[in-house]
Amino acid sequence: MKVIYNINNYRPKKTAILTIGTFDGIHVGHQKIIGDLVSKAKKEDSCSMVLTFFPHPRMVLQKDTQLKMIDTLDEKKKLLEKLGVEFLIVQPFTLEFSRITAIEYTRDVLVNGLGISKLIIGYDHRFGRNREATVEDLKHFGLDYNFSVEEIPAQDINSIAVSSTKIRNAIMTGKIKKANQYLGRPFSLCGTIVKGDKIGRKIGFPTANLYIEEEYKLKPQNGVYLVQCYFNNQKYFGMMNIGKRPTVFGKENQIETYFFDFDGNLYGKKLNIELLEKIRYEQKYDSLESLGNQLSIDQKSCQELIPKYL
Repeated sequence: MKVIYNINNYRPKKTAILTIGTFDGIHVGHQKIIGDLVSKAKKEDSCSMVLTFFPHPRMVLQKDTQLKMIDTLDEKKKLLEKLGVEFLIVQPFTLEFSRITAIEYTRDVLVNGLGISKLIIGYDHRFGRNREATVEDLKHFGLDYNFSVEEIPAQDINSIAVSSTKIRNAIMTGKIKKANQYLGRPFSLCGTIVKGDKIGRKIGFPTANLYIEEEYKLKPQNGVYLVQCYFNNQKYFGMMNIGKRPTVFGKENQIETYFFDFDGNLYGKKLNIELLEKIRYEQKYDSLESLGNQLSIDQKSCQELIPKYL
């Protein structure tokens, strides 16, 4: 998959079948739409293309800094590539871009910029300055500019919207198994392993501290989770704690993972850690010894669950 940052940097070599959206989560509903797009593009000898915007328009237009995304841009790229998309166009979303008219957007972006022959889009899609134009307007423009519009029906779009909301709610309330069902894959946290205060090492549970650069990435509810991670082409299971570590009077949330049966240095490595199940809520213990005893219980609980993920 080729990733093009900014529509102006793309040069059409053949016609494209395009869909547009934020596609947060790339869940089972999204996967169906994108799978259909890829299949149609192959049949029609066109390239399959997804247009997305970054940052999210709400962050720009509504200054919604509290908005958290299920996937970071890098995670989204990897997921779309797995689905067989040939081109991902990442358009920087700015106030200036938001002000172009519907006709300018259609003519300059979709037709001249991306060379579309077909647009697959939701029935409620709105575009252009102040979201002035509708799918019906797109269909009229299609007649003028020689592209067709395939409308995704209301029930499909509504199920997608509901799924994205449900996924966010499930993650934020620790219902990771439920979120993973909607996603059709494990929810993951990707970041760099950094040095911590090494308290876990003192009680026999050395942890890898995950630093996630993207502040807009959605984090799960605080607690202990069974996780898995691929490193050097091998799968390792472990338990992750997300929280403030009240036993040692921590003040800021941290993400720490103790990997079972792993012995090595992970500092500076970039890991993608997949969350499988929540084990318990975060708690405060009277001493490090009590915390260590609980972690032994947590490890046993996790290891009893591992066989169903092998």
